[in-house]
Amino acid sequence: MVLVNALLLVAAGLSIGTLAAWYLESAAQAFLFRLDSSDPRAFVTALLSLTFAALLASAIPARRAATVNPTIALRAE
Repeated sequence: MVLVNALLLVAAGLSIGTLAAWYLESAAQAFLFRLDSSDPRAFVTALLSLTFAALLASAIPARRAATVNPTIALRAE
C-alpha cells in the first residue's frame, strides 16, 4: 500500500515535470552543452533515474511498515 501511494505520487510528479520540461525546452537550451534540448534519450534517462531514486526512497518506509504488527500499531493510536 505504501509503494502504491508512492508510485502514484511519482507518476504525477514525473508527468507534470515532463510537460514542464517540454514546455520550457527553449529556455533550457542555454544550460545544455553538446546536447539537443529535445533529445528523447535525455528525457528517458532523466525519467528512469528519477523513478529509481523515488522507488528506492520509498522502499525503506514500505519495508518498515510491512514489519509492524497491525495490532500494536492500532493500540499506539
